[in-house]
Amino acid sequence: METQQSKTKGEELAEAIMARCFHPSLIGPEAWEGYVFSDMEIRIKESTDLYGAVLWPSVRPPTYASKQTISCWAPPPANRKPVFPQQAMVLCHFLETNRDQHNLTDKNVIELGAGTGLVSIVSSLLGAKVTSTDLPDLLGNLQYNVTRNTKGRCKYIPLVTELTWGQGVEQRFPRATHRFDYILAADVVYAHPYLEELMDTFDHLCQENTQILWAMRFRLDRENSFVERFRRRFHLEELYDLPSLSIKLYRAWRRDKMTEDRGGAAA
Repeated sequence: METQQSKTKGEELAEAIMARCFHPSLIGPEAWEGYVFSDMEIRIKESTDLYGAVLWPSVRPPTYASKQTISCWAPPPANRKPVFPQQAMVLCHFLETNRDQHNLTDKNVIELGAGTGLVSIVSSLLGAKVTSTDLPDLLGNLQYNVTRNTKGRCKYIPLVTELTWGQGVEQRFPRATHRFDYILAADVVYAHPYLEELMDTFDHLCQENTQILWAMRFRLDRENSFVERFRRRFHLEELYDLPSLSIKLYRAWRRDKMTEDRGGAAA
């Protein structure tokens, strides 16, 4: 009975999160998805020539999807790794609905693997000083989306900049001058060969008072084992478990810097 109740709550939460997404009623020359966060409409454009900047609406049609959503849904080609906006939506929903515990106003925030920019945009709308990062080839489309959706709307202008995990991170983000309150990440763990570099990047950027908020879709054992290795360096707390989306949301903080008591107080 208790398991059934938890499952129902998870499905209700997943439905509320997915309801924040809308799609164009007519197919036009520019592919985009729409979202509503912070009482504002956000439009995210994809870049069809770069797999890291491609949107695949909802990835799979959830059981509660509207007829409009299903009519817009199409599976990704087998030879492309798509951006999965569901993880980003889960993280954005949490940030917006938990501002009493995680108030981003005037906080220094960095997003890893920003993709098409939704998390960076919502964080900016919530008052954060955002550094939005990804690979060099993705920055043009990322900058377009961030500028389009934050110009004249935010207290701080977001910074879009290059960050290749494990390459020159210490030089680009020296710990003495780059102190982040939050590290945000959505769908950065999947079947790519740079998981150790990602771990090292988390380790470098996460300082004594830094919190990591990370949304992850569970897929293969190799990717799931990343979580266990992550626990060796960081305390890890599960915030959301959404089986219908195969997504979990975590909060993390350093094992060697922040005490258990401090981590519990921040929850």
